[in-house]
Amino acid sequence: MYGVDLTVVWIAIAIVGLIILLWFFPVTLWFQALISGVKISLIQLILMRWRKVPPGTIVMAMVTGTKAGLKLDANALEAHYLAKGNVVKVVNALVSADKANISLDFKMAAAIDLAGRDVFEAVQMSVNPKVINTPPVTAVAKDGIQLIAKARVTVRANIKQLVGGAGEETVLARVGEGIVSSIGASESHKQVLEHPDSISKVVLSKGLDAGTAFEILSIDIADIDIGKNIGAVLQMDQAEADKNIAQARAEERRAMAVALEQEMKAKAQEAKAKVIEAEAEVPLAMAEAFRNGNLGIMDYYRMKNIQADTDMRENISKQ
Repeated sequence: MYGVDLTVVWIAIAIVGLIILLWFFPVTLWFQALISGVKISLIQLILMRWRKVPPGTIVMAMVTGTKAGLKLDANALEAHYLAKGNVVKVVNALVSADKANISLDFKMAAAIDLAGRDVFEAVQMSVNPKVINTPPVTAVAKDGIQLIAKARVTVRANIKQLVGGAGEETVLARVGEGIVSSIGASESHKQVLEHPDSISKVVLSKGLDAGTAFEILSIDIADIDIGKNIGAVLQMDQAEADKNIAQARAEERRAMAVALEQEMKAKAQEAKAKVIEAEAEVPLAMAEAFRNGNLGIMDYYRMKNIQADTDMRENISKQ
């Protein structure tokens, strides 16, 4: 019984040791690479584990590339993995580019991948162009009518410009700018509605894909809607502004007239006060004239008669 238990223990130890040995010495993976035509040594696979590089990923990538007729370097693949690159996508992109007769080497593919772009998708886009729908673009023709246009931009990836080239947002912004300038240069909105292809021709002639990661193949106007009459709205706003300015100036003139009227009334009141003050001094002057003998009784009555006649005339004129 003791001998059986010891045998089981030794078998378990042997199995564990074999598993550890196969983990450190990936013989199966090395043999798989060997029969697939990939030249890679067992020592190199062991060193990959020590450098924390999964040997299976590198070997499978090299097998895929070799079967596709590519010559790949294990050290280059390992370096790309250590640089946080996606080895599988890079190799798949190289295979797709080779089958599609697209010029793409490992250095360029690795650079595109490390730049944060999907290199495999870029190769696929080079083979099958992508359609980008622009958001509604609003522009105004010379006759003041607002037009809202939507376009479909067919682009193809430019492999050489994927590193450092502008993205889809730049392409959409440039296309929108071209649509606005094209519509704005039209004499009438009817011309744009009759010949929407003229917008595409004008926009394409400007070379909007320069410096971008894409090559614009075509720009098709999908829809054009009529918006507001901006010219009429601007004229109405201008008329309203002119009216407000005229009202403000009229109010200013009215205020000045009221101020002038108040000033004249104040002057009239002041003159009337001076007249009353002067009239109050008349009896004193007459008394002084009586005392000095300069005014007689007959003169006084004559003056009273003249004053009475004057008052009567004023009363008649008021009636």
